[in-house]
Parts: sequence; structure tokens; C-alpha cells
Amino acid sequence: MQQKTTKKIKVSRDSNIADLVFKYPEVAEIMLAFGLHCTNCFASHFDTIEQGAKIHEMMDEEIDEMIVEIEKVINEKQKL
Repeated sequence: MQQKTTKKIKVSRDSNIADLVFKYPEVAEIMLAFGLHCTNCFASHFDTIEQGAKIHEMMDEEIDEMIVEIEKVINEKQKL
């Protein structure tokens, strides 16, 4: 039996919000929980995670924590 190998998805501060939510809709809930309400905003098509987070006055530590949570959810789903 072959073991399924999946490449870990990496998310960065430069990831586009709309692209990320389009590919992985479940991350919208995480962003909203962190106070990043740009997931359905027209600006999400242009903004990166960092830009949106800074507009919403998020601290660097919060942004990093949010990215870790996003990666965790995406990569857990990839295993299924």
C-alpha cells in the first residue's frame, strides 16, 4: 500500500486574502476570529494578509499566530 505524501502548504504575510479564502474557505473563520474582517471586502482582492491585518491594527505577534492557525487548518484538511 502506497503512503500518500502531501506537500505542506505554507502561508505568508504576502499571501493574498481573496486567493487564500477562495482556495481554502475554512480560513475565513480563523481570520474573522482574529479580527481580520476583510474576507468578503472588495479590498481582499488586492490586500495581503499583512496589509489587511495592519489596517485592522493587528500586532506582529497576532499576525504570526493567525498564520500558524491558518496553516494548521489547511494542512490538516490536506491529510484527509
